[in-house]
Amino acid sequence: MNTNDPIIQALTARGSPFELVERGGTQHFANAPRSLDQLIEGAKRHGEKTFLIEGERRLTFDDSFALRDALASELSIEPGERVAICMRNRIEWIIAFMAVTRAGGVPVLVNSRSSASELVRAINDIECELVLADNQRAEFLRDGSFRGRIIDADDFPAKGAAFEPPSPPSPDDPAAILFTSGTSGTVKGAVLSHTNIASGIMTMQMAGLMVLHNMAKRFGVPVEQLLAGIGQQAVLLVYPLFHISGLGSAFLSPLVAGSKIVILPRWDAAEAARAIAAEKVTMFSAVPTMLRDILKYAEVAETDLSSLRNIGTGGQALPINLLDQIRQVCPDAVLGTGYGLTETAGSVSMAVGEDFLRKRSAAGRVMPNVEMRITAPDGRELPDGEAGEIVVRGPQVASRYWDGTRAIDEDGWFRTGDIGYLDEERYLFVVDRLKDMVISGGENIYCAEVERVLSEMSGISECATFGIADERMGEALVAVVKAPDLDERAIIQHVETRLARYKVPTRVAFIDAPLPRNDLDKVDKIRLREMWPQLAEKNP
Repeated sequence: MNTNDPIIQALTARGSPFELVERGGTQHFANAPRSLDQLIEGAKRHGEKTFLIEGERRLTFDDSFALRDALASELSIEPGERVAICMRNRIEWIIAFMAVTRAGGVPVLVNSRSSASELVRAINDIECELVLADNQRAEFLRDGSFRGRIIDADDFPAKGAAFEPPSPPSPDDPAAILFTSGTSGTVKGAVLSHTNIASGIMTMQMAGLMVLHNMAKRFGVPVEQLLAGIGQQAVLLVYPLFHISGLGSAFLSPLVAGSKIVILPRWDAAEAARAIAAEKVTMFSAVPTMLRDILKYAEVAETDLSSLRNIGTGGQALPINLLDQIRQVCPDAVLGTGYGLTETAGSVSMAVGEDFLRKRSAAGRVMPNVEMRITAPDGRELPDGEAGEIVVRGPQVASRYWDGTRAIDEDGWFRTGDIGYLDEERYLFVVDRLKDMVISGGENIYCAEVERVLSEMSGISECATFGIADERMGEALVAVVKAPDLDERAIIQHVETRLARYKVPTRVAFIDAPLPRNDLDKVDKIRLREMWPQLAEKNP
């Protein structure tokens, strides 16, 4: 990002809330909370404001902190102990996260959409002895032979004695573990420290203030005047809380800001539109698939979305025609986008409002506390405009995975596996992925994982999976197999019993000849994508 921008200079100057100081060669927020619990505890000041809404249930900040302390008293865990949270989006998920953090534990955020075997494997890999789960996931875990302790969300205490937290952790201690995956398709736990998460949240807060300063400049009024006219914000929570997008932008950031969070247990365009209208939701962040769904529903049902003032997206590129539709339905909303990963504790580049509309195909501008380089395969830094691998460094970047492997090199740089380029204004353009990954409806699907499951099926001699363009989902996962004695239904059922539903190929095409391969004897997926229309036509 252009650090010569006077607004950025003012926000990050000495004595400001977002003052930047150099530590260990990177830019840190001087006023960042030392722990995740300290960050959360600061939200107690919001008291009787409404905090959580789920259906007919409504909790204030005071209510929520009381439930947090009651559950923290029952956990009986040691400082640094890992506790898995395994449930769909609901009020109890948020209470569980706050309680584990308050008790000095490390929340392990398990993908609630996983199969029973995937859940047990993830929890065992991180060596969790305690799981906080909803009914369905608790049953999955028992069916999957999990032998540890399970506290059902329906049994969380409604009240309890005052809880005395343990001594504060070090800023570099683990604060949470979220799951991610590399090109091998093996799920790994990214260990985010207290510094990582606090830096990620403060980066989002700073981006919000940058928008306010730009608006104040545009209308010629003091920032304080704009702040005085803004009431409590309302966020619609649709991202899964086990994703960094759900954890950061839809939970922790609104918590700190004193916003209310309207929880949807699962994505439903009609329910989302109803909630936006009923609760006067002002902030909605979602993948393009969801935005398209709700715009289509609002048009048919004539739903009022006029309360929306901030609409953000990520997970996949925002189609230009969809952007135009959003601006037509919500002309007063400020639009934004960003780029980040689990290992970066959220976005490392962002653009909001006019900053976004100037270069709509970009994934934002590099944030002032982040260093970003574009590198060639030999590690050389490439000039502006030339595409290469995106590498980043900063206080929000995780240093390691739970299995002991390092996420960063000896100089602190994290290789994202994504291909992009920077322009002269530090706008980032993401053009491809090194990782063999498909993003469908905002969910990451690792082809190596699906191919491994396919290869276990008797009768399949060769297989490959890849993504094809899909208007609604962004990408759809498809498979090409050499399996003369099998049919599509049998193959899909095989994957369904072993992986989460969103990882199941939407189509399977059969090929008689060996799969095409490149000079390195690897399956040539570029060629397969070219062949797909003909293969799909042969396999209607």
